[in-house]
Amino acid sequence: MTATSAPPRRRHEAPADKPARRRSPATWVRGGGLSNLIFMLPVIVIFGVFSWFPIVRALVMSVQETNLVDTQFVGLDNFRYVLADPLLWTAVKNTAYFAFLALLFGYPIPLVAAVLMSEVRRYKGLYSALAYLPVVVPPVVAVLLWKFFYDAGPNGVFNTILGWVGLGPYPWLQDASTAMPSLVLAATWAGAGGTIIIYLAALTSVPPELYDAAEVDGAGVWRKVWHVTMPQLRGVLFITLILQIIGTAQVFLEPYLFTGGGPANSTITILLLIYNYAFANSLGGNYGAATALSLMLALALAAFSALYFRLTRSWSTS
Repeated sequence: MTATSAPPRRRHEAPADKPARRRSPATWVRGGGLSNLIFMLPVIVIFGVFSWFPIVRALVMSVQETNLVDTQFVGLDNFRYVLADPLLWTAVKNTAYFAFLALLFGYPIPLVAAVLMSEVRRYKGLYSALAYLPVVVPPVVAVLLWKFFYDAGPNGVFNTILGWVGLGPYPWLQDASTAMPSLVLAATWAGAGGTIIIYLAALTSVPPELYDAAEVDGAGVWRKVWHVTMPQLRGVLFITLILQIIGTAQVFLEPYLFTGGGPANSTITILLLIYNYAFANSLGGNYGAATALSLMLALALAAFSALYFRLTRSWSTS
């Protein structure tokens, strides 16, 4: 009988892992942790003062009845007041209508424009600058320009053009049925440029050989867009979609500057209602109700965003 011996240990065999040493405050300081913290401290303080403190302050104000001078704790009365306000559901309906129209018209237009501009061989930079120009126009100037276009008289720009074919004049901003679509048109013009630039940047990452292969297979322009461009931009499209939904849910500038929520509350939105709660009364607004509605909107958008990213996580990466 021969004795069996344990196999020899390999020369380069790694020893068993040793338990990780517990880091003490002294080792953290010696490793540069304190210097890193001191370096980041100004940013943390600025971010806390201008971001975290307003959030905490809003949480506190939502359970108070305050005009920023006299304060009284009221619990959930502000939330009950907002939910009982009939204007809330009008504002929710109008905001949803604005978001629907903005997605129906404002979401595909930047994509189509970016694809067409990417196919242009000459003056591509000029077209990009012209597309982005509305973004840099001051909002007040843009509103005055569009109010001139929407003039309800026969000398208004749109009514003049329609008058050439025997139509109009139309009260664009003074009629409840046309006021919201008019605001969507102005908002789409003002905000499409930034999205076009994003799509143009994303299109540069599409491998050219994919288009070459599609041309060899006999694909036309629209088939290349549908089978090559759209799948390659899937992740960017999902991001811009959620950003546009969040942005349209917080629309304020156009209703406030164009119509003030009228006519007959047909363009009042959630943010405009928040503004009215806080500042409609010159003697001191209902800041508690305004912050309560702001928190409700923030929670609704956060829940929607979480659900959206959960449902589209596999689609955007596949």
